[in-house]
Amino acid sequence: MYMLDTNTCIYVLKNHSEKLRHKFKAIKNICISSITYGELCFGIENGDNSMREARWKQLDIFTQRLLIDPWDEDAARHYGLIRTVLKKQGTPISNNDLLISAHALSMNAVLVTNNVREFYKVPDLTIENWASE
Repeated sequence: MYMLDTNTCIYVLKNHSEKLRHKFKAIKNICISSITYGELCFGIENGDNSMREARWKQLDIFTQRLLIDPWDEDAARHYGLIRTVLKKQGTPISNNDLLISAHALSMNAVLVTNNVREFYKVPDLTIENWASE
């Protein structure tokens, strides 16, 4: 299972390269966290009013191909563990990134992100960066 981070979703939505389209279509098990979906919704609502309707349509088309996985009790347990470890190490990450990484770990999913520097701090999290491939 691959879980797309918010910045990867935005990259996929904006980038029209053949290589990226092919990779996205070739992989069948792709999801996003409900946290990521919330961030994408915020981006639309907080953005340019004249583009709002078009962006909602674009997001709807994009998410038809994905599972939007709800944040659950197992993700919450992983959150508590990861936050504790990062706090003790003195290497905190942003709240939403912490929630998303906990969700990915709880599902044994590979997190696909352009924000490798932030997520690299999370122990045992498998990361791929499709933007750099």
